Amino acid sequence: MDILDDILDTLNLEGALYFRTDFSGPWAVTVPQHLNAARFHFVLQGSTWVEIEGGPRLRLSAGDLLMIPRGRSHVLADREGRQAPPLETVLADAGYDGRGVLAVGAGDPGAETQMVCGHFSFRSRAEHPILKALPDHVLITAAMRLQTPWLDDLLRLIGRRAFAEGLGAQGSVRRLSEIVFAEVIRTGHAADDRLGTVLKGFTDPQIGRALELIHADPARDWSVGSLASEVAMSRSVFAERFRSLVGVAPMSYVTDWRLQKALALLEDERRPVQQVAAMTGYRSSAAFSRAFTQKFGVPPSAVLRPADQA
Repeated sequence: MDILDDILDTLNLEGALYFRTDFSGPWAVTVPQHLNAARFHFVLQGSTWVEIEGGPRLRLSAGDLLMIPRGRSHVLADREGRQAPPLETVLADAGYDGRGVLAVGAGDPGAETQMVCGHFSFRSRAEHPILKALPDHVLITAAMRLQTPWLDDLLRLIGRRAFAEGLGAQGSVRRLSEIVFAEVIRTGHAADDRLGTVLKGFTDPQIGRALELIHADPARDWSVGSLASEVAMSRSVFAERFRSLVGVAPMSYVTDWRLQKALALLEDERRPVQQVAAMTGYRSSAAFSRAFTQKFGVPPSAVLRPADQA
């Protein structure tokens, strides 16, 4: 199975387009912090300076894509050091109602910066070693795109659809952006040392196989010994290698993933608590409720509407 697809589906990856820009100088905007979202900015025309709070200053040119996985506040501007009002103020001053293009500035065609700006969000309480290992920012330059033709094609399509009118245009951009996020992780474009190590675990012949087994059947009565046996490793060597690559012990991963699957079943499919307990490997609803409450701070019944509880 495709483990990354399973992870992103279970954690409910969703793209959102919050504006398309037509900026001409002087202009600047402070994008607020959003810890539960990974921001992105894709420059279609012109350029922009980006200053990430607590991070670097970057200059983006046409064709560059910047992702800020931890949703830190940052400034976008036509030049360094410009005073940047909050995004809410810029939107209000422009009379922007969430539709069409956000136009700011004097409208000088020679100084236009056009961007697609949005974010990726996950369900509340989503956790996984991949998310924890994401770097503070990911920059995909136009030159890097040339080395990955499929990514170049995707971003070109986003650029064409972003400013298109008609039914479904914004929805197309959202879905395409989700594919870009997944593929940037999958191909290692986002990888620093931490994420690179986790991704190595996913492609490791034995640890990757163990992860496939866990994701294919999380309810199975797994143990360190049974997983090690399945991938033809000794128990101790398997446990040490799993932790060194994935970042957590094998049974911690199993437990955490079962609870993430349980959260998805409760929220998305409205399954009864007793059924979710059985589907995620718990022998009783009481044991499941204890583990769920310890992990998320609320009982599983609190995730369901009263009429759905069992």
